Amino acid sequence: MEEKEQNEKENPKKAVTPVFKFGILAEGTLDRPAPLFTSSEPKPATTGRAWPVFQETPWRQLNWSDETRTALLESIRSYKPACDSVPAARVLLVGPVGAGKSSFISSVQSVFYGRVLNRAMVGSSSSSSASFTKKVEELQSYQLHSSRERDGESMALVLSDMVGLGEASSSLTLHDVLATIKGHVPDGHTFSACSPVGPDTAGYVKEPTLAERVHCVAFVVSAPEISTYSKTMTSTLQQLREHISALGVHQVALLTHVDKVCFKTAADVSQVYRSAPLKNVMIQASALLGMPISSMVPVKNYSEELDPEPHTDTLLLTALELILQYVDFHLRDQSDKADHAESSDHAESSTAQRAPSHP
Repeated sequence: MEEKEQNEKENPKKAVTPVFKFGILAEGTLDRPAPLFTSSEPKPATTGRAWPVFQETPWRQLNWSDETRTALLESIRSYKPACDSVPAARVLLVGPVGAGKSSFISSVQSVFYGRVLNRAMVGSSSSSSASFTKKVEELQSYQLHSSRERDGESMALVLSDMVGLGEASSSLTLHDVLATIKGHVPDGHTFSACSPVGPDTAGYVKEPTLAERVHCVAFVVSAPEISTYSKTMTSTLQQLREHISALGVHQVALLTHVDKVCFKTAADVSQVYRSAPLKNVMIQASALLGMPISSMVPVKNYSEELDPEPHTDTLLLTALELILQYVDFHLRDQSDKADHAESSDHAESSTAQRAPSHP
């Protein structure tokens, strides 16, 4: 034993240095996580071409000029649904709790008023990360107004908000979401998992007209949380997508909180379509929802600001423009179906009249 200790003193062992290959610890080395790069390899630059956080060419084109913002404002203010029997487009916002549905409604109204509003009574709890919306268990619909100077002048657009998906005490069921889209649920209805919407529900609309139905569904998801949504949430969102699609209602997706994904986008939201991290998040959101990226738009809601900002306005208005395009797609589809059914009924009636009578 003394001879062994003497040999160790005379010939001390060299420190074991981990050997890494593609981030995997090689056999016989220290059992600790492998760094991405060994000390013998040059580390790539964190800025510049090696790691292109920003792209020189935007991956989606958008004109950020004041003229574009003004043109969008006027276009949406003067919007009329593509069906004479529908006085206003009805859009339902659906998404996880805290995604920013109510904030989006307030932000959109802020654009037209020229000052930041909190119309939907949104905020966050000081004791938890949960968000809150006034009368959170109820279906709340908001008719947008064209400007603060013309507060009594309503636009042909209604945005509806409902309880967020995934809340611990959520009273929302798939049945009730679909009943809302079909137009059966009256505004102000309080949802309860124990009392699903049905003919006995107060204010229940038995035979809703096209004007009373939802014409487009906007899925609202938080960009920084895309990768953290649970499998249960993913399954819920995809089930909703499938059932809503079966109703023939078009859908879009709004990615909120984009200023929290990339520091340059936070400083200048007009750089949003040059951000590689945000593009990656949109790809993840596309997989999460099973929706093409062309049906998705990033938005930044107003939260800390006192006055609207032109580039933020442009993003919000672009989202509204996409929503209204899908509303008109749905209304034209429904008009075509109605015309076809009317033609079929007329043809059957004419055939019956021409049929010979038998004694």
